[in-house]
Amino acid sequence: MPDHSIWELDTFYQPQDLLIAGSGFMGLWSAFYTKQRRPDWNIIVIEKNAHPLGASTRNAGFACFGSLTELLDDARTMGEEAMLATFSMRYEGIRRILSLLDPSSISYEHAGGYELIPPEQYARPCDLRNVVENMNALLSSITHQLNTFELANDEIARFGFAHVSALIKNNLEGQLHPGKLVSVLSSFLQKMGVRILMNTGLRSYEELDNETIVYTNHPYPFYTKKLLVCTNHAPEGVLPPGIIRPARGQVIVTAPIPDLAFTGSFHFDKGYYYFRNLGNRVLLGGARNKAFEAEQTTDRSISPLIQEELERFLGQVILPGKKFTIEHRWSGIMGMPAGGEPIVRKLSSRCYCALGLGGIGVAIAPVIGEKTAAMILAEAI
Repeated sequence: MPDHSIWELDTFYQPQDLLIAGSGFMGLWSAFYTKQRRPDWNIIVIEKNAHPLGASTRNAGFACFGSLTELLDDARTMGEEAMLATFSMRYEGIRRILSLLDPSSISYEHAGGYELIPPEQYARPCDLRNVVENMNALLSSITHQLNTFELANDEIARFGFAHVSALIKNNLEGQLHPGKLVSVLSSFLQKMGVRILMNTGLRSYEELDNETIVYTNHPYPFYTKKLLVCTNHAPEGVLPPGIIRPARGQVIVTAPIPDLAFTGSFHFDKGYYYFRNLGNRVLLGGARNKAFEAEQTTDRSISPLIQEELERFLGQVILPGKKFTIEHRWSGIMGMPAGGEPIVRKLSSRCYCALGLGGIGVAIAPVIGEKTAAMILAEAI
């Protein structure tokens, strides 16, 4: 087999200080904060696909930190303190994205967010009002807003929704283009001197006394002092068993809707349903709570059950009485951590992992990326 050229050995295959497997949001933000603190380091990011195919480029494009009922559910399952800590990271993450990158370059729109409340969820309006006030009090020290959430029932009729008794508005949310976010962030990193190699997938690694050998789908290995795994779907033996579980999120997009009555990002049922306008089209995703076990898969195909449920919700709640056609369908695979919180962990003497961002990686990845960089840099090479 022919050997590398001297030029390849001196660039792509030179010994690295840090090799990152996975070029989604987690890998990119980890590379950013590490390179920012150690500009002298050689850092390379490898990606097994032509572009990242996890949740980073296949989500709905929400710049959000959780709806009211989602936060309530998080407080119930994680505890109030953990919920607030996670909320704070999501809120800060969005602020960092908008301060570090040109918002127009990622098609960011500060259109606000809403949550649809069905009649059976809160039978008495006063109960919902009390819940909103209590949550606002909890979040005020983070958002520095007295009313992060507010009732906006007068907008239900204007939007044209059906089977909705209450609407909760959040003025702090927005929407963006996740494909552009990955692209802009990748270009930003390359200008900083970080190399990104596509179609290069992690297979295994071997730790020696002073370096780690990383084997990929190519015949020649990489040599690095530290390895960071930022892919939820690493090969067997790379990550501890059961550390992460997959969750498929399915999405549909309509053809243009004449006189579409709403703009913004919308949530329903603890965030399991989510939709937004995409110009004058409707993007709708979720409903995996209708088949949790079946949707716990790495299969990126779409399933009739979830697709039918999404179309039912679209026709009965979002666009009642209107005709629509579906132009796009896709799915993305999220990584759900076993403990409910993102995983930032040292796996061995030279290997680390940062993954399991759940369904809200857009917002939380910048903060977790900084935390990951701090973990790696805490140990001198």
